[in-house]
Amino acid sequence: MFHPKIIFRIIGFLLMIEAAFLSSSLAVSLYYGEHILMSYLYTLAAIVGCGTLFACIGKGKERNISRKDGYIVVALCWIIFSLFGALPFYLSGSIPSVTDSFFETMSGFSTTGATILDDIEAMPHSLLFWRAMTHWVGGLGIVFFTVAVFPIFGLGDINLFAAESGPMRAKLHPRISVTARWILSIYVGLTLLATVAFYFAGMGKFDAVCHAMSAVATGGFSTKQASIAAFNSPLIDYVVTLFMFLGGVNFSLLYLFLFKLRFSALLRDSEFRVYVGSLAVFTAVIATGLFFSTPMGAEEAFRTSLFQVVSMQTTTGFATSNYVLWMPVLWLTLSAIMFLGACSGSTSGAMKCTRISILGRVMFNEFKRIVHPNAVIPVRMSGKIIPASVQSAILAYTVLYVGMIILGIFVNMTFGLDFLDAYGLSVTAVSNVGPGLGHFGPMDSFSVLPAAVKWFFSFQMLVGRLEFFAVLLLLLPSFWKRN
Repeated sequence: MFHPKIIFRIIGFLLMIEAAFLSSSLAVSLYYGEHILMSYLYTLAAIVGCGTLFACIGKGKERNISRKDGYIVVALCWIIFSLFGALPFYLSGSIPSVTDSFFETMSGFSTTGATILDDIEAMPHSLLFWRAMTHWVGGLGIVFFTVAVFPIFGLGDINLFAAESGPMRAKLHPRISVTARWILSIYVGLTLLATVAFYFAGMGKFDAVCHAMSAVATGGFSTKQASIAAFNSPLIDYVVTLFMFLGGVNFSLLYLFLFKLRFSALLRDSEFRVYVGSLAVFTAVIATGLFFSTPMGAEEAFRTSLFQVVSMQTTTGFATSNYVLWMPVLWLTLSAIMFLGACSGSTSGAMKCTRISILGRVMFNEFKRIVHPNAVIPVRMSGKIIPASVQSAILAYTVLYVGMIILGIFVNMTFGLDFLDAYGLSVTAVSNVGPGLGHFGPMDSFSVLPAAVKWFFSFQMLVGRLEFFAVLLLLLPSFWKRN
């Protein structure tokens, strides 16, 4: 059973939140004296008008939100936010294509970071700020803000964000609104700290703010066409690496570490150990390869490897080197890292370390059962038994994940792309990484893609960010039956 008027009401209030975020870009435009003011005013008028209309449609209705309502709200609000968020790019003429404007905005909200821009430095400051802001909002999750803001309207129901992946999966308090405020405080705190750190490391104030929002949200949009490589600063490389790493840590662990001073919580957490261990192993492998196959010295090879591994595994997508020019085994290794992702309850995308760990344990247990067919062998993570229902959900997710990548390869090759490009594009879209392989590496834009591929790429970014079920459920006829 779903309730259309309640859905309208929630989306209406969500649009008001988008208008508030967009107003910050309007302020940046005024500060820099840019001549695109009217594009923001027209967009704000459209958002506020539609938001008010939607809220009025649902006025006075009951506030019990079903699980179906939650899934519908999640899927629709991400699409609607991207449609309205694309208007400043299109109306200002900075991206004079509806397809490209939507692609850039969906890439921002989904924290993918793939761009169609070929001259980023020529963009107005306010639009660069809006790109970073879409990352910052999408990193937590659009519906997250219903929990932080909407309790005053009686709308902070758990069914609203049950379908939306992100830090809200890390429940820290029996009252979900309290959890939301704690997570938001960590998120804002990390963003402010990153801004200060980037500034003192050598970035300008504007660049520091935009890159802080992108790094903490593990997004990847930069104010430079060459990404972090444009700054040519080892110190900046290390500082950005640190905040990308923190963005990939489970927010519940960050809370225990930063606010409760439970340092042992990190060491006891199985997923965190897998996260750090995989980063260490891949960094060592690629650094060794770079040291022996390029003119890089030991420190530069280590720094470049560490930065790129953290960037890819956290699905941020920043770059300090064009890895497609490395020897094939190295960029093939990076493409494998795209599948991993960081920790659950973080802002990263892809599979997540916890799913990889559980799948590995399930596979290992199957070997044990072959030898001991009558043995009862539970799957454990951090000392806790993983229920069979969770194992089934992870297996279903994995099948959807691989299936969507294969479908993307097929679609991309249908429109004339070779296999390497098609594979890289599909993996980076579903995993929300950003850069791909071949002709779509970290220093390339996606502007040359056919329009149909861009729309399908946008769909892949959406389903990857929402972890499939929230979007694909709406395509099932049985979902819409009233029961």
